[in-house]
Amino acid sequence: MFHIYCPYCEELREEEEFHPKGQAHIERPKDPEACSDEEWGDYLFFRDNPRGIHHELWVHAVGCRKFFNATRNTVTYEILETYKMGEQPTITAESLANREALGSVQVAGGGQQTVGASNASVASVKGVKA
Repeated sequence: MFHIYCPYCEELREEEEFHPKGQAHIERPKDPEACSDEEWGDYLFFRDNPRGIHHELWVHAVGCRKFFNATRNTVTYEILETYKMGEQPTITAESLANREALGSVQVAGGGQQTVGASNASVASVKGVKA
């Protein structure tokens, strides 16, 4: 089990208290009546599903019941940061690529970032036993 930091409660809580709700930072069309069916369908149904850094919407369902955003590595399942609604992430795929160029990020097979990951988790991403 791991713990997730709730930016509203300001404490680490058990994973079971939270529920992921999909991709974060999706902007609703300004004038839905003027959207074509294709544009509206894209807004409703199509989401990014990257391998690596992803910004997600979560809810602290058992605690404060507030929604917040999390930056998560979909390869290692590691949550890199959490932040309140309306705020922007400090960690992005681009910022990690810059850190990788400076040599401060470990890289797993396939070029995926594993910031702060243990050797065992890097090995598991590569499919090798540590």
